[in-house]
Amino acid sequence: MDLFGDLRRMNKRQLYYQVLNFAMIVSSALMIWKGLIVVTGSESPIVVVLSGSMEPAFHRGDLLFLTNFHHDPIRAGEIVVFKVEGRDIPIVHRVIKVHEKGNGNIKFLTKGDNNEVDDRGLYKEGQNWLEKKDVVGRARGFLPYVGMVTIIMNDYPKFKYALLAVMGAYVLLKRES
Repeated sequence: MDLFGDLRRMNKRQLYYQVLNFAMIVSSALMIWKGLIVVTGSESPIVVVLSGSMEPAFHRGDLLFLTNFHHDPIRAGEIVVFKVEGRDIPIVHRVIKVHEKGNGNIKFLTKGDNNEVDDRGLYKEGQNWLEKKDVVGRARGFLPYVGMVTIIMNDYPKFKYALLAVMGAYVLLKRES
């Protein structure tokens, strides 16, 4: 299996065709992602559960599908994905308390199902409640363990780059019959 030999045997037109084919695959994936953002109302319509804090509801590696329609009220018992100022990675936890004011302002408290205490220790210093602006999305469905690929690729970057290189080489060097 001589990949570079295949590359050398291609004429320039075939090579350009393969490069354009690869670019179309990448741009199609980006368009699908942006379309999902618009349809779901969430800046991140798909997330992977990275820890065991939500077991037994969700396990590490589960892939969650999110929506974030702002007109839907947040209720206790609902599973939300939120971002806290100063942290890059969103957190998946359940709403345990909702504090609603007369003016329509809603604040809420979260907790991981597998955690002993609520999430106040995870919020930024001095913050005791989350607000709607902190929510990235609400869990609407999941696929068990599908996100393990993402976790493995993040834990082993060399594996990630090798996999991407093999996939890129396959797309670039594969000839249509």
